[in-house]
Amino acid sequence: MAIVIVDDTIFSLKVIEAFLMSAGYLDVITLKSARELYQLVDGYSERGIVKIDLILMDIVMPEVDGIEACRNVKKREWLVDVPVIMVTATTEKDDLQMAFAAGAMDFIKKPLDKMELLARVRSALRLKHETYRRKARETELLEVTHQLQAANEMLQNLSYLDGLTGIANRRHFDQGLLQESRRAKREGSPLSLIMLDIDYFKAFNDTYGHLQGDDCLKTVASTLKQTLKRPGDFPARYGGEEFAVVLPNTNDVGAAIIAEELRASIERAGIPHINSPSEDHVTVSLGVVTRFPGQADTPDDLILAADRALYSSKHEGRNRVSVERLPKIDET
Repeated sequence: MAIVIVDDTIFSLKVIEAFLMSAGYLDVITLKSARELYQLVDGYSERGIVKIDLILMDIVMPEVDGIEACRNVKKREWLVDVPVIMVTATTEKDDLQMAFAAGAMDFIKKPLDKMELLARVRSALRLKHETYRRKARETELLEVTHQLQAANEMLQNLSYLDGLTGIANRRHFDQGLLQESRRAKREGSPLSLIMLDIDYFKAFNDTYGHLQGDDCLKTVASTLKQTLKRPGDFPARYGGEEFAVVLPNTNDVGAAIIAEELRASIERAGIPHINSPSEDHVTVSLGVVTRFPGQADTPDDLILAADRALYSSKHEGRNRVSVERLPKIDET
């Protein structure tokens, strides 16, 4: 890390350089103009990229004075925290105020006193290093904070997901249905719910074992996700072999169509089920209910109605869709 001296007077450059080197500061760069300083800090000098700890700069220089040079240097993001000490023969308050406004942190008067110069240099370097450590610590803390946030988000997501199938769990379903029910009531839009159950799943487990049963549940969940097209529609594992699908802003006709698409997609998956009384592959029974404005508006009402429709599908032979109609409520 270098200390840079900028002064158009050779004598001043040599004096400051000698003072610094006698105190053990061996990486000292001497420059005669602001233009040379710009080339250095931008990596265009013969030295290439140089990391700078401190700049000592004369105020009075030809072409570009030290105040303007300081202002331009401080526009570079990587030099914002590099301290600049003005070396000046002037005692004009306006010049000093302009220097501080340009970004200088201190000044020292000519003719130079070695002890004063070294004391100012040590103070500036200490401040620079403390600023660097503080920012490094802030960056580290910010990174830790981001990691904790990411971990919390991951844990939050995991708490909402079914561990086996990877879709929403019962907790997420309950919260999502409540949220969508309130939204539908607020916006006066329809809300549909599908409940579906794998037909003869106990017989499947008895025939193929629980590991194959788990694979069957995963396949059904994956098929639900792939078949549902809208981002707002979400499937959930309701419990055991039963699943639920919440369909915001969907009327009864649309919900029945989606339910039939889900039924057909699962049937097309062709999961073998040789001991099913109805088919030689896995099928599902589905119950559909739609809440319109003016109808029963609690999540429990929807679940109970969808369960009744699901029971109807099972009672009528399974592998089918049944629709339950909610009663009208007189709002007058």
